[in-house]
Amino acid sequence: MPRPEFSPGFRISAFDAFILVAGGLGSCLVWSRIWWLGFVIAFAVGHFFLFCNVFRISRGLELIWAAVFIILTQFTVVSGSPSWTTTALLSLTTTVLVVWFELRKPSYHGVGWSRFNPNWRQWWDATLVQPSGQAEETPSQ
Repeated sequence: MPRPEFSPGFRISAFDAFILVAGGLGSCLVWSRIWWLGFVIAFAVGHFFLFCNVFRISRGLELIWAAVFIILTQFTVVSGSPSWTTTALLSLTTTVLVVWFELRKPSYHGVGWSRFNPNWRQWWDATLVQPSGQAEETPSQ
């Protein structure tokens, strides 16, 4: 199995750019009809970009954020409580916590990785190379 490329930091692909453009256009279109649905689309697409391309958050932390956002959004849509302002603020607080937890991991490899995790290259080499010299599976983000 070939060794994965060492490529920490910000990343973006053509597919990511397509999702951002499509999500932005879709949220603008929907926002003009149902503002809160356009907001939900924009908020989710923005976090997709932030988590996958900027901070490169691990799957488990992404799912925690998604669960909090979905639950708050569901309560706001169904009962009107909490308000959209509270839902947005609690979701953004969760965003900050998720990023903070990710920055503290020895596997952190998003934007600013060399400042927050200067030993990541050593972690990468130790994690991906077994004593036999064979590459292991790529660790999850």
